[in-house]
Parts: sequence; C-alpha cells; structure tokens
Amino acid sequence: MTNGPVLIDLEDQPEPKVEDAAPVPDVMPIVPKGQAMQVAARLGARRPSRLARWFWGLLGAFISAVVSVAAWDFVTGLVTRSPVLGWTVTGIGAALLLVAMAMFVRELAGFARLRRVDQLRARADTALASGNLSDARDVIDRLLAFYKGRSDTAWGRDRIAERRGEVMDSDALLHLAETEMLSPLDQAAQREVEAAARQVAAVTALVPLALADVVAALTSNMRMIRRVAEIYGGRAGTLGSWRLFRAVMTHLVATGAVAAGDDLIGTMAGGGALAKLSRRFGEGLVNGALTARVGVAAMEVCRPLPFGEGQKPRVSGLVKRALTGLFDR
Repeated sequence: MTNGPVLIDLEDQPEPKVEDAAPVPDVMPIVPKGQAMQVAARLGARRPSRLARWFWGLLGAFISAVVSVAAWDFVTGLVTRSPVLGWTVTGIGAALLLVAMAMFVRELAGFARLRRVDQLRARADTALASGNLSDARDVIDRLLAFYKGRSDTAWGRDRIAERRGEVMDSDALLHLAETEMLSPLDQAAQREVEAAARQVAAVTALVPLALADVVAALTSNMRMIRRVAEIYGGRAGTLGSWRLFRAVMTHLVATGAVAAGDDLIGTMAGGGALAKLSRRFGEGLVNGALTARVGVAAMEVCRPLPFGEGQKPRVSGLVKRALTGLFDR
C-alpha cells in the first residue's frame, strides 16, 4: 500500500501576525577585557604568604645542605681513589663557586643601582615640592654624576653644563635636565614599550595554545621592564627585574590601572569591533594596549626624574605606533 500526500486544512486557524511576534533579544556586544594581562598583573602583584616564604626558604636551605654534603663526599672519595681526577673536580667546583659569588655580587650591585635611582627620584620630588634652587642644583649634580660616562647622554650633559648657570628657578632647572638629558632615553624606552606591546598582541591573536598569551604577557612585560630600567641606568639583575616587575604590577593593581580607562576607550572600541570578526584579535589588541600602560608605569618607576607637564607619553599614542598595521590585513 502506497501512502499518498496528506492535505492539512488550515483555513479555520487565524493567520499569524507580525506585530504579535516576540522581539529579538538584544545580544551583548563582545568586549575584550585583556584577560591575559589581567592574569599576569595579578600574578606579578600577588605577595606570597608568610607560610609559603618559610616553606620555600627551608626547602632551599635543605636542598643546599644535601647538595653540599653530597658534593663533599663525592670529591673526597674521588681524591682517595684518584688524586689527580679528584683535585681536578675540586678545581672545577671552586671555579663554579667563584662564578656563583660573582653573580651574587652583580645582583647586589643591581639592587644598589636601583636604590640610587629611587634616591634621585625622591630628591627630585622634594626639590619640586619645596621650590628650592639649591635642592634642584643638588639633584642636577647627582644626575650628572649618575650618567657620567654614557655616550648617549654626553650631548645633554654638555648642554646642561652650558645653561645651568642661566637658570635661576628650580622647576626650570629640572625641566632643562629632563628635556636635554632624559628625552633621548624616553624615546628609547618608548620603543621598547611599543615592541613589547606588539609582541603580546601578536602572540595573543595568532597562537591558539592555552595559557600561551599569559606566558607571553609575563615574559614580555618582565623583559620590557628590565630593558626600561637599563635604559634609565637601573641595570637590574634577575632578582632586581622581578622586584621591578612586582613594584610596577603592585602599583597598577592598587590603582586599578590594569583595566579600561580614559586612555583606552578608543582601543577598547577598536577591540570590540575587531572581536566581532575574531575574538582573539580583539583580545590581542587590548592586551597590547594594557602592555603599553604597564610600560608607561615602568618608565615612571625607573625614571630618575618625574615626568614634567606634557612629557609623559600617552598610552593611546604608544598603542597606535605599536599596533598600526598589525591587525589591518
């Protein structure tokens, strides 16, 4: 038996009306938040608990003791079995110990250099607050001594030496030092910030691996902060770089600066528009902008003089130079 077509009569039912249809629900626009930079900032600013510090300290002491005793037993036993080979290994161990001590001394020198920058910044803040010309001249003397021997500041030092006697106002004298000596360093630091923002944005947008954007944000920002410190004369070592990274991130988290603000409104709008095409591209744009904001904060922390009026770089300008052409293809 073959089934034929079935006819359903709808003449008795009312026709649907368009005006009675339910409205289309509004879909919230996808606004990227820069999640990778948010996580990196929280990791950098998080202070370990006292219990965790005790644990890692005791663990390090225990491992050092075990390694030292094992090395001593190994060397003494080797000297007993083969004196020549044993004393050779002893010499290698002594050389390794000397290299470790040299690295430790370099770390201490890096911390001392960072403290010197902090002292210069504090004296400059005091001179600006007091308006005392003698305090400003003392800051200039210390600044010239700090940058003595650097070829990239030679022209600025000569200009300050020529004109400092003509300036009789503390604010003007500090402004002279800022424009003549620190402007080339500011430009070099801005280039480092732009490169880091470009790298974080590209990795976030193009690498689909989980946590790759967080790792890229952490490593790029730490490298950027270290390079900015070196440009301004900090020369931070490994531990000093981590100290700077924590100081910058703690400041940003405490002030709520690792979030959307007035200087990121345009970037957030562009990231939202780009997120409609690709969510990762939108996240990359915002992560790059937040990296630029971290870079500006690093410049403020590492700079021996505070930014004068109109001298502080704008995040929007850094982002525009760093990311122009990266997402428009």
